Amino acid sequence: MPPPPLRFAANVSWLFPDVPDLPGRIVAAGRAGFRAVEVAWPYAADRGALKAALRAGAMELVLMNTPAGDAAGGELGLGALPCRQEGFRAGLQQATTWAQELGCSRIHIMAGRVPAHVERSSIEKEMEETFIENLRYAADILNQADIVGLIEPINCRITEPRYFLNTPQQGAAILQKVGRPNMKMQMDLYHWQIMDGNLTENIKTYFPLIGHVQVAQVPHRNEPDSPGELNFPYLFDLLQGLGYQGYIGCEYKPRGDTAAGLGWLEDYRRRCEDRGAAQ
Repeated sequence: MPPPPLRFAANVSWLFPDVPDLPGRIVAAGRAGFRAVEVAWPYAADRGALKAALRAGAMELVLMNTPAGDAAGGELGLGALPCRQEGFRAGLQQATTWAQELGCSRIHIMAGRVPAHVERSSIEKEMEETFIENLRYAADILNQADIVGLIEPINCRITEPRYFLNTPQQGAAILQKVGRPNMKMQMDLYHWQIMDGNLTENIKTYFPLIGHVQVAQVPHRNEPDSPGELNFPYLFDLLQGLGYQGYIGCEYKPRGDTAAGLGWLEDYRRRCEDRGAAQ
């Protein structure tokens, strides 16, 4: 008996960009065959409209981020920023309230950027200590709401040069120091490939810590079947063989119409059906 097929969620902050609002994108994702969605920051949308769109399409919201903080001032999360604990806790409470209202079971706790005009080496230790303290606080709050917290290494070579958390090794070391079972790592294969490569061994090594997966092809961050470095049929088989049971978020830039670009997902499902029929 083969392991159950992987499940996929549309990241509606990225997919269906021709639809102007998040509730409409949720509807579009349902029409395209998705049963789950993820969204980066829902806070500017009408919460009631989001809830209605999810309910109407029998859709599940599987991931959202904590607030970015002062985005206009260059912030991208507050988790590791010294002297911003009060803002972090307020943002965490906001995210938890939204997640509970929308039935979301995972919150990505954003570490944030190294402050501008500050050398990383001079502040790295303080940022790590702040992040660990905030993650322990968040884990206790989220545990009461039955929500899993996630931290995500984001590559500093292309996407976010000043982001504090960059590699799976750094993420695993921080989670070990946090020591809370409801705090996991979010594995975006796009970021992991750019920062460290060696995906087979890294996935196997850190699999017990992985609480969510996202995909995009490298280097252009398009559909998994677009030209690039990653062999997604192999990687999907690897995750399926390891028994991954969560959702895989489709966080990529569509090359054209989102629904028309889902041939890679149809191919995956067809391969799973063919395997089942062969058993």
